[in-house]
Amino acid sequence: MTLKMSQLIGMEVYTDKADYVGKVYDVIIDLQKGEAARLTLEPIRAASKEEAKRVFKEKTIMYKSVRAVEKIVIVSSQPVPEEPEPEPEPVKKPLPYSHRYKRHF
Repeated sequence: MTLKMSQLIGMEVYTDKADYVGKVYDVIIDLQKGEAARLTLEPIRAASKEEAKRVFKEKTIMYKSVRAVEKIVIVSSQPVPEEPEPEPEPVKKPLPYSHRYKRHF
């Protein structure tokens, strides 16, 4: 079944043990991977970066934990471990001009 992301908004969210979690407020998309990353349960309003991180962890659900979507969203009751952010690769500086064109006898 195909589903538009906008159709998720407003759906009720339950765990696989039938516990009510809340309603989908918004969908966060990872543009680099081209996939849904998280479902938010309420607007993320924060005054500081630390508060935004706290609200982000407490009021969102990783999309990987979604088990089924039809008329409601069913998520796993077991927490899905978050993937650590990959460390950026160090930038390699180009060799100096003199090194590239050094005569080798």
